[in-house]
Amino acid sequence: MPHDIDTFTPVLDREHWDVIILGGGAAGLSAALILARARRRVVVLDTRQPRNRFAPHMHGVLSRDGYSPLDLVADGRREVRAADGVIADARAVEARTIDGGFEIVTDDGTRLTGRRLLVTTGVRDTLPDIPGLADQWGRGVVACPYCDGYEASGRAIGVLLGSAAGAHKAHMLRSYSADITVFTALADSLPEPERRVLAQRGIRIDDRPVTGVETDGDRLTGLRLADGAIAAVDVVFAEPTMVALDDVLQQLGAERAEGPMGSWTAVDAFGRTSVPGVWAAGTSANPGALVPIAMGTGATAGLTINGEMVAEEVAAAAVEAGQDGAAA
Repeated sequence: MPHDIDTFTPVLDREHWDVIILGGGAAGLSAALILARARRRVVVLDTRQPRNRFAPHMHGVLSRDGYSPLDLVADGRREVRAADGVIADARAVEARTIDGGFEIVTDDGTRLTGRRLLVTTGVRDTLPDIPGLADQWGRGVVACPYCDGYEASGRAIGVLLGSAAGAHKAHMLRSYSADITVFTALADSLPEPERRVLAQRGIRIDDRPVTGVETDGDRLTGLRLADGAIAAVDVVFAEPTMVALDDVLQQLGAERAEGPMGSWTAVDAFGRTSVPGVWAAGTSANPGALVPIAMGTGATAGLTINGEMVAEEVAAAAVEAGQDGAAA
């Protein structure tokens, strides 16, 4: 199935929406579909740069295992539009609270307002500064054992540690292959007890700095080391630094909380942030969210937002009914 190449952007300036969604990946589109089908006026502002756009396939997604992540997004855009949701190619650069909701300003100066705001802009992965590494990102260089470990079964796996805690990734990969090498030079230190455990599980440790990537055409074949040697590997599992794309959430004063993957926007079980009327979903709420988790958090946020809006409308009707009864 071809990717969506529709670049139509509707006129949005000064429009008022029930819900504005920032980010059109799995989480944002899942929420938009729920809300659009609930007959809410919903707009998705998206830059067409999903985090997993570098990968030809995604895995662990029920009924879509091996499917292109870009095709998934294209399918989602069509479904949202079929339910009368609006999707615009735009990036939010400013956000502020106003009476009754929020105002968003996009990179081209467009202003739009909404009763609720859902942020699903996610993260950006920053790889170690090793020549050739980024060129293989999503193919020969990956990050997630759950996403790509199965495909690495029986192959020579390199694990490029960014921290001592990253050794856990090597242990996760041990069930896929007996040929694993951990490269430690980027980590601050690897404690001796951890070294012994890795060795006990048959995982090699190489302390030499990695200086480059070896390829045969487009295929990764090894890592170049500081002493000139080549470590033959078929795939590298890296530990990129995740940078939250949360400028809007920070502008609005959303609280952050410390977690296993660092400081991140704090949300409750439904995606509510500390700012009334503002939600976060997908990797904007959970940096470890895989595609199916992102979909679920987006759908949960959409359901909860619509439920709150229905409750507001019922409460307003009750007040009006009471006033009408008193007047009678």
